[in-house]
Amino acid sequence: MSDIVFSRRSGWIPNVVREDGEPKLTLGAGADANHDPRTFTFPIGEAHLAVIQDDLPRHLLLWSAVLPLCEAAGTRGSLDESAAVALLDPILLSPPGDVDALFRRIPWDRDRLIAHGADVRLLERGQVFAAMRTATETSDGKRVQEYRAHRRRAGRGTVPSPLDAALLRYTGQYLHGSALPRRTPDAVSPKLLPEVRRVVATAERACAGMRIGRDPRRGKRATDKGDWDRMAAAVEAAVRRAHPGLADEAVRTVSFLMCSEAAERSRSAPLEDDEEAAGERADGGGRARKTALSFTDDKGVERKWLQGGPRTASAEFWEFVADRSAGDNEVFTIEDEEMGEGIQLHFYADSVARVTTVRKGVGGSDPEYRVEYSLVDGMGGYRKLVSTFVRGGCAALGPYGPWMSDVDEFERARRLRGPK
Repeated sequence: MSDIVFSRRSGWIPNVVREDGEPKLTLGAGADANHDPRTFTFPIGEAHLAVIQDDLPRHLLLWSAVLPLCEAAGTRGSLDESAAVALLDPILLSPPGDVDALFRRIPWDRDRLIAHGADVRLLERGQVFAAMRTATETSDGKRVQEYRAHRRRAGRGTVPSPLDAALLRYTGQYLHGSALPRRTPDAVSPKLLPEVRRVVATAERACAGMRIGRDPRRGKRATDKGDWDRMAAAVEAAVRRAHPGLADEAVRTVSFLMCSEAAERSRSAPLEDDEEAAGERADGGGRARKTALSFTDDKGVERKWLQGGPRTASAEFWEFVADRSAGDNEVFTIEDEEMGEGIQLHFYADSVARVTTVRKGVGGSDPEYRVEYSLVDGMGGYRKLVSTFVRGGCAALGPYGPWMSDVDEFERARRLRGPK
C-alpha cells in the first residue's frame, strides 16, 4: 500500500508517496503495449521531499530530467532506478551553477519546462535554473507549439519579422502551416493589426471578381485547382508588389486565406448558382434549347434530363459526374438522341469527342457517325463545352476546337501538349 504524501494541482507533475514508511517519487510517463500510461517509482530522501514541497522550479527540473529515463524504459522495460536516484542531489540540493552544468551533460525534456513557463531564451543560453524563475504549476501546451514552430522555421533559415508572424497568427497558420486558414484578429497584437488588415485588403482587391468553381470530377465538394492556382498567383503578385518586405511564408498564408474563403463560398452554393456564376446559363437566363438529354458514364449507368424540371441540364449533368466519377470511371457522355448528336468527355486525357450522326441506320444497317476530338483546358474548359452543347448542340462547339477527326493526328497533339 502507498499513501500520497505530496501532490500538486496539476495531475501530471510527479507525486510523492510513502511505501513502507519510505518516501518515493511516482510519475506517469510513456505507454505500455496496450497504449495505457505507465507508472514509474523510485526512492527519494526526506531532504529531497522537503525541496520538492517548497521549490516548484526544482521539482519541475527533476521531472524534466527523469522523463528521458522513462522513455528509455519503453513499453515494458524497467526504469533505471540508479540513474534516477543519481539525479536527486545534483538537481534538488546543488547550487544553481551546478544544476546548469548537469543539464549540459544529461538528456532532459525541454518541452516540459517550456509548457510550465520556463523562459525560452534563457533555456537556449544554458541558464536552465534562471529560466525556471517564471515557472508555473499549470502547463500551457500552446507555448510548446509556438516554440516548435519557431525551431522549424529557424531550421529552414527563416526568421519571420513581427509583421510576418502577425499575418501567420491572423490566419491561424503560425503553429500549423497546413491548418485551414481563418481570420483571427484577436490573435494579433493591436499594434500590428492595422498593418495586417492593410495587407489583407491588398489581397482582397487583387482577387475581386475572381472565383474558384467546383470540380465535380473529384467529388461534390472538390474545387477547381486551375481556378485556385490563378487566384493564388494574382494575390501573391499583388501582395509582393505592395508589401515587398514580406517573407514568402507570410505572402502564401494570405493567398491561402483568400483561396480557401473563395472555395468555401463555392462549396456552399447550389450547383445552379455555381453554373450561373460561371456565365453558363442559357442566353437571357432562360431555359436551354435542348428538351431531352441522356447522361451516361463508363460503367453504363444512365440518367435522363427533361426540359421543364427544377434544374438546368448542365447542373444535372455535373451532379451526375460528382456522384459517379472515380479513378476507374472517367468517361462521361451527354447525348441528344432525337438530334443524333452528343459529346463524350475523357477526364483522364483532358480531351473531348463530339459525335454527330451522318446517316441513320436503315433496314438493319449500322448508322454512320462523325467523331471529332479536341483537347480541353481543365475544368473551366469542360464547363464551357457542356454548357455550349446544351444550348446549341455540336454545331455550336466549332469555336472550341481545333477539332480533329484523325485519331493519330489528335494523339500527336495530345503528346505535344504533355501532361496538364
